[in-house]
Amino acid sequence: MTKDRATSRTSPRHRTSPRRRTAPRHRLGYGSAAAVFAVGMAGTTLPTPLYGLYRAELGFSELTVTLVFASYAAGVILTLLLLGDHSDRAGRRPVLLAALLFGAASAVCFLLESGLPQLYAGRVFSGFSAGLLSGAGTVTVLELAAPGQRSRAGFAATAANMGGLGCGPLLAGFLAEYAPAPLILPFVVHLVLLGAACAVVLLLPETVPEPRPWTRPVPLGLSVPPEVRGVFVPAAVAAFAGFSLMGLFTAVAPSFLVETLGERNLAVCGLVVFAVFLASTLGQALTDRVPAGTALPLGCLVLVAGLLLVGASLWMASLALLIGGGVCGGLGQGLAFRAGLTAVGAAAPAAHRAATVSSFFVVAYLGIAVPVIGVGALAMALDLRDAGLIFTGCAILVATATGLWLWRRRTETVAALPDNPAP
Repeated sequence: MTKDRATSRTSPRHRTSPRRRTAPRHRLGYGSAAAVFAVGMAGTTLPTPLYGLYRAELGFSELTVTLVFASYAAGVILTLLLLGDHSDRAGRRPVLLAALLFGAASAVCFLLESGLPQLYAGRVFSGFSAGLLSGAGTVTVLELAAPGQRSRAGFAATAANMGGLGCGPLLAGFLAEYAPAPLILPFVVHLVLLGAACAVVLLLPETVPEPRPWTRPVPLGLSVPPEVRGVFVPAAVAAFAGFSLMGLFTAVAPSFLVETLGERNLAVCGLVVFAVFLASTLGQALTDRVPAGTALPLGCLVLVAGLLLVGASLWMASLALLIGGGVCGGLGQGLAFRAGLTAVGAAAPAAHRAATVSSFFVVAYLGIAVPVIGVGALAMALDLRDAGLIFTGCAILVATATGLWLWRRRTETVAALPDNPAP
């Protein structure tokens, strides 16, 4: 009898049962976390094609559009500064749930919109959501990957970020153009997606060893450990340059399409913005094929080519050139962004990884906010076309200088990387 029991315990049927029990854990791994990340980020760009409708309804200026957008960036930066490392202590899952709830609060503000206060509140809540997701979402995807999956997980994290940002305008543009209730249906659909994402988060394994969900946040501001700074500085500068182009397309491109190019189809607006973020995702996919010290400066120089095309599109009133410039610039931004994020995430100590990644995103979101406000202010004195040309000229100078500086420092950047920079 003892022998039979021993045999039964070691039979193939009994040996495979633990695998069956752990299968759900595997299925809800880094891919599921990336899907949650993408759904949350999609809500942050959902209003992009709708700004023209809000302008017609409420009668505000282009500067107000950029200020509404900047309130989102301010929410992101404030969250990153105050709660950048909170998921290191509270756990990844509670922070992800909080981010999704802020996204839901943003959607409700837009559904109840009756003036500018709701728009500002909705964008601030959306910024809180993105600020929490940027650090905790990225790290969760990386930590749920097995050692042999780390390179793919690094791509999944950055692709979820940029892919989600691109899907927001695509979804809203098509629903607003071809479905009823253009200022209601996009947010209702997103609320449904957020509900599904919350259910997935509850099934994800917690990656923080001893999470303390109710611990009090400890604001750290910008936190970059000394051993990471050699990698962090060039990566963050490249992110700033790339995100400035993303801010232009996310906040101001709809007005460019209408006022400069005469394109009023909201689905086309959504497709243009989606193409930029899709190109960014493709650029991230190319990062593994480019040496670490080359990806950052090369991305900046490709970004310069994209900005030149964007400037030409405004000068010649060409939609094709605008799309080409957005795709080229997005490709360069993605190449530099993933190279920088991968290097920073790998170089950061495990206990400070979320805080370091959050600091990286603070610099990137400054690149989104500051130039866009400048365009809005210039548009008050000049027309939008001239303001856009001045923006592209300044951005070209910044991106060119950054790319050349990074090229000269590429040897130092590679030396500062760990032996295996892929997260």
